[in-house]
Amino acid sequence: MLEAGPVDAKVLSVFDFDGTLTHHDSFVPFLKFAFGKQEFNRRMLKLALPGLRFLVRQISRDELKAQLIRTFMTGVEKTWVQQKAAEYCQTHWNKLMRPAGLQSVADELGSGAQVTLCSASPAIVLQPFADRLGIKLIGTELEVVDGVLSGRLTGNNCRCENKVLRLEAVYGDLADYRLRAWGDTRGDRELLAAAQDAHWRHFHSAKKRRARLKLKTR
Repeated sequence: MLEAGPVDAKVLSVFDFDGTLTHHDSFVPFLKFAFGKQEFNRRMLKLALPGLRFLVRQISRDELKAQLIRTFMTGVEKTWVQQKAAEYCQTHWNKLMRPAGLQSVADELGSGAQVTLCSASPAIVLQPFADRLGIKLIGTELEVVDGVLSGRLTGNNCRCENKVLRLEAVYGDLADYRLRAWGDTRGDRELLAAAQDAHWRHFHSAKKRRARLKLKTR
Protein backbone atom coordinates (compact mmCIF):
# COMPACT_ATOMS: atom_id res chain seq x y z
CA MET A 1 0.00 0.00 0.00
CA LEU A 2 1.15 3.54 -0.72
CA GLU A 3 0.40 6.60 1.34
CA ALA A 4 -3.19 7.75 1.21
CA GLY A 5 -2.45 10.68 -1.10
CA PRO A 6 -3.00 14.42 -0.60
CA VAL A 7 -5.41 15.57 2.07
CA ASP A 8 -8.88 15.96 0.56
CA ALA A 9 -7.67 14.36 -2.69
CA LYS A 10 -10.30 13.36 -5.22
CA VAL A 11 -10.94 9.64 -5.44
CA LEU A 12 -10.27 7.98 -8.79
CA SER A 13 -11.79 4.50 -8.94
CA VAL A 14 -10.52 2.29 -11.77
CA PHE A 15 -12.02 -1.05 -12.73
CA ASP A 16 -10.54 -3.60 -15.06
CA PHE A 17 -13.32 -5.17 -17.13
CA ASP A 18 -12.67 -8.73 -18.30
CA GLY A 19 -12.61 -11.17 -15.41
CA THR A 20 -13.04 -8.36 -12.88
CA LEU A 21 -16.49 -6.96 -13.59
CA THR A 22 -17.30 -9.91 -15.84
CA HIS A 23 -17.29 -13.66 -15.27
CA HIS A 24 -14.89 -14.22 -18.19
CA ASP A 25 -13.27 -12.61 -21.22
CA SER A 26 -15.66 -10.58 -23.35
CA PHE A 27 -13.79 -9.86 -26.59
CA VAL A 28 -13.45 -13.34 -28.13
CA PRO A 29 -17.10 -14.17 -27.30
CA PHE A 30 -18.03 -10.83 -28.89
CA LEU A 31 -16.23 -11.84 -32.08
CA LYS A 32 -18.14 -15.11 -32.17
CA PHE A 33 -21.40 -13.24 -31.59
CA ALA A 34 -20.68 -10.60 -34.22
CA PHE A 35 -19.32 -12.80 -37.02
CA GLY A 36 -21.36 -15.93 -36.39
CA LYS A 37 -20.07 -19.37 -35.41
CA GLN A 38 -19.05 -20.54 -38.89
CA GLU A 39 -17.12 -17.42 -39.89
CA PHE A 40 -15.63 -17.14 -36.40
CA ASN A 41 -14.28 -20.70 -36.58
CA ARG A 42 -12.92 -20.13 -40.09
CA ARG A 43 -10.97 -17.07 -39.02
CA MET A 44 -9.78 -18.65 -35.77
CA LEU A 45 -8.11 -21.40 -37.79
CA LYS A 46 -5.76 -18.73 -39.13
CA LEU A 47 -4.64 -18.09 -35.56
CA ALA A 48 -3.72 -21.70 -34.79
CA LEU A 49 -0.02 -21.22 -35.59
CA PRO A 50 0.29 -17.84 -33.82
CA GLY A 51 -1.49 -19.38 -30.84
CA LEU A 52 1.01 -22.22 -30.74
CA ARG A 53 3.89 -19.78 -31.02
CA PHE A 54 2.45 -17.86 -28.08
CA LEU A 55 2.21 -21.03 -25.99
CA VAL A 56 5.91 -21.78 -26.57
CA ARG A 57 6.74 -18.12 -25.88
CA GLN A 58 7.95 -17.26 -29.37
CA ILE A 59 5.59 -14.27 -29.53
CA SER A 60 4.15 -12.08 -26.80
CA ARG A 61 0.55 -11.73 -25.67
CA ASP A 62 0.45 -8.30 -27.30
CA GLU A 63 1.69 -9.73 -30.61
CA LEU A 64 -0.93 -12.47 -30.51
CA LYS A 65 -3.64 -9.94 -29.81
CA ALA A 66 -2.44 -7.77 -32.71
CA GLN A 67 -2.84 -10.78 -35.01
CA LEU A 68 -6.31 -11.45 -33.60
CA ILE A 69 -7.29 -7.84 -34.35
CA ARG A 70 -5.89 -8.04 -37.89
CA THR A 71 -7.68 -11.32 -38.56
CA PHE A 72 -11.11 -10.10 -37.52
CA MET A 73 -11.11 -6.32 -37.82
CA THR A 74 -9.32 -5.50 -41.05
CA GLY A 75 -11.68 -3.78 -43.48
CA VAL A 76 -14.69 -3.84 -41.15
CA GLU A 77 -16.90 -0.74 -40.95
CA LYS A 78 -16.77 1.08 -37.63
CA THR A 79 -20.54 1.55 -37.53
CA TRP A 80 -21.09 -2.20 -37.97
CA VAL A 81 -18.83 -2.97 -35.00
CA GLN A 82 -20.58 -0.32 -32.91
CA GLN A 83 -23.98 -1.80 -33.76
CA LYS A 84 -22.85 -5.34 -32.92
CA ALA A 85 -21.26 -4.11 -29.68
CA ALA A 86 -24.54 -2.51 -28.63
CA GLU A 87 -26.43 -5.74 -29.43
CA TYR A 88 -23.84 -7.82 -27.58
CA CYS A 89 -24.14 -5.63 -24.48
CA GLN A 90 -27.92 -5.87 -24.52
CA THR A 91 -28.11 -9.63 -25.02
CA HIS A 92 -25.18 -10.72 -22.82
CA TRP A 93 -25.27 -8.22 -19.96
CA ASN A 94 -27.03 -10.39 -17.39
CA LYS A 95 -24.93 -13.52 -17.87
CA LEU A 96 -21.64 -11.66 -18.42
CA MET A 97 -21.55 -9.13 -15.57
CA ARG A 98 -20.80 -9.92 -11.92
CA PRO A 99 -23.57 -8.52 -9.67
CA ALA A 100 -21.09 -7.69 -6.90
CA GLY A 101 -18.97 -5.78 -9.39
CA LEU A 102 -21.96 -3.79 -10.63
CA GLN A 103 -22.83 -2.90 -7.04
CA SER A 104 -19.27 -1.76 -6.38
CA VAL A 105 -19.31 0.53 -9.43
CA ALA A 106 -22.63 1.98 -8.23
CA ASP A 107 -21.19 2.48 -4.74
CA GLU A 108 -18.15 4.32 -6.10
CA LEU A 109 -20.35 6.58 -8.20
CA GLY A 110 -22.57 7.22 -5.21
CA SER A 111 -19.58 8.21 -3.11
CA GLY A 112 -18.69 10.97 -5.55
CA ALA A 113 -15.59 9.29 -6.97
CA GLN A 114 -14.50 9.64 -10.57
CA VAL A 115 -14.98 6.16 -12.01
CA THR A 116 -13.58 4.60 -15.16
CA LEU A 117 -13.06 1.29 -16.85
CA CYS A 118 -9.46 0.64 -17.89
CA SER A 119 -9.26 -2.40 -20.12
CA ALA A 120 -7.12 -4.11 -22.72
CA SER A 121 -10.25 -4.93 -24.70
CA PRO A 122 -11.05 -2.64 -27.63
CA ALA A 123 -12.84 0.51 -26.48
CA ILE A 124 -15.25 0.29 -29.42
CA VAL A 125 -16.58 -3.01 -28.03
CA LEU A 126 -16.78 -1.86 -24.39
CA GLN A 127 -18.35 1.55 -24.98
CA PRO A 128 -21.96 0.30 -24.60
CA PHE A 129 -21.01 -1.32 -21.27
CA ALA A 130 -19.38 1.90 -20.02
CA ASP A 131 -22.43 3.88 -21.14
CA ARG A 132 -24.78 1.53 -19.31
CA LEU A 133 -22.64 1.74 -16.17
CA GLY A 134 -22.55 5.52 -16.49
CA ILE A 135 -18.76 5.74 -16.25
CA LYS A 136 -15.81 6.71 -18.40
CA LEU A 137 -13.82 4.29 -20.53
CA ILE A 138 -10.15 3.82 -21.31
CA GLY A 139 -9.46 0.87 -23.60
CA THR A 140 -7.33 -0.33 -26.47
CA GLU A 141 -8.01 1.88 -29.47
CA LEU A 142 -8.41 0.50 -32.98
CA GLU A 143 -7.31 2.58 -35.96
CA VAL A 144 -10.11 3.83 -38.18
CA VAL A 145 -9.50 5.17 -41.70
CA ASP A 146 -12.45 6.72 -43.54
CA GLY A 147 -14.91 4.92 -41.30
CA VAL A 148 -13.27 1.52 -41.75
CA LEU A 149 -11.09 -0.35 -39.26
CA SER A 150 -7.58 -0.91 -40.59
CA GLY A 151 -6.82 -3.93 -38.39
CA ARG A 152 -4.16 -1.98 -36.53
CA LEU A 153 -4.04 -0.49 -33.06
CA THR A 154 -3.78 3.22 -32.33
CA GLY A 155 -1.11 3.32 -29.66
CA ASN A 156 -0.33 0.36 -27.43
CA ASN A 157 -2.40 -2.46 -26.03
CA CYS A 158 -3.94 -1.07 -22.82
CA ARG A 159 -2.44 -3.49 -20.31
CA CYS A 160 0.41 -3.59 -17.78
CA GLU A 161 2.28 -0.26 -17.60
CA ASN A 162 0.17 1.14 -20.43
CA LYS A 163 -2.87 1.18 -18.14
CA VAL A 164 -1.06 3.61 -15.83
CA LEU A 165 0.20 5.69 -18.76
CA ARG A 166 -3.28 5.95 -20.29
CA LEU A 167 -4.76 6.99 -16.94
CA GLU A 168 -2.10 9.67 -16.57
CA ALA A 169 -2.82 10.93 -20.09
CA VAL A 170 -6.49 11.42 -19.17
CA TYR A 171 -6.37 12.38 -15.50
CA GLY A 172 -2.89 13.87 -15.07
CA ASP A 173 -0.58 13.04 -12.18
CA LEU A 174 -2.10 10.11 -10.32
CA ALA A 175 -0.36 11.30 -7.15
CA ASP A 176 -3.00 14.04 -7.03
CA TYR A 177 -5.69 11.42 -6.42
CA ARG A 178 -6.53 8.72 -3.99
CA LEU A 179 -6.43 5.87 -6.48
CA ARG A 180 -8.64 2.84 -5.96
CA ALA A 181 -8.22 -0.06 -8.38
CA TRP A 182 -9.74 -3.46 -9.09
CA GLY A 183 -8.04 -6.10 -11.27
CA ASP A 184 -7.60 -9.83 -11.74
CA THR A 185 -4.63 -10.65 -13.99
CA ARG A 186 -0.95 -9.97 -14.58
CA GLY A 187 -2.03 -7.18 -16.92
CA ASP A 188 -3.36 -5.25 -13.92
CA ARG A 189 -0.27 -5.52 -11.72
CA GLU A 190 1.12 -2.07 -12.48
CA LEU A 191 -2.30 -0.48 -12.00
CA LEU A 192 -2.76 -2.18 -8.64
CA ALA A 193 0.77 -1.22 -7.59
CA ALA A 194 0.00 2.44 -8.32
CA ALA A 195 -3.16 2.40 -6.18
CA GLN A 196 -3.42 3.31 -2.52
CA ASP A 197 -6.44 1.02 -2.31
CA ALA A 198 -5.92 -2.08 -4.48
CA HIS A 199 -8.36 -4.98 -4.88
CA TRP A 200 -7.15 -8.25 -6.43
CA ARG A 201 -9.92 -10.56 -7.67
CA HIS A 202 -12.22 -8.85 -5.21
CA PHE A 203 -15.42 -10.20 -6.79
CA HIS A 204 -14.14 -13.76 -7.24
CA SER A 205 -14.79 -16.72 -4.99
CA ALA A 206 -12.63 -17.10 -1.87
CA LYS A 207 -10.63 -19.85 -3.60
CA LYS A 208 -9.71 -17.61 -6.51
CA ARG A 209 -8.97 -14.68 -4.24
CA ARG A 210 -6.30 -16.75 -2.53
CA ALA A 211 -4.40 -16.64 -5.83
CA ARG A 212 -3.47 -13.06 -4.93
CA LEU A 213 -0.51 -14.57 -3.13
CA LYS A 214 0.93 -15.54 -6.50
CA LEU A 215 0.53 -12.07 -8.04
CA LYS A 216 4.18 -11.11 -7.70
CA THR A 217 5.32 -14.22 -9.56
CA ARG A 218 2.94 -14.05 -12.51
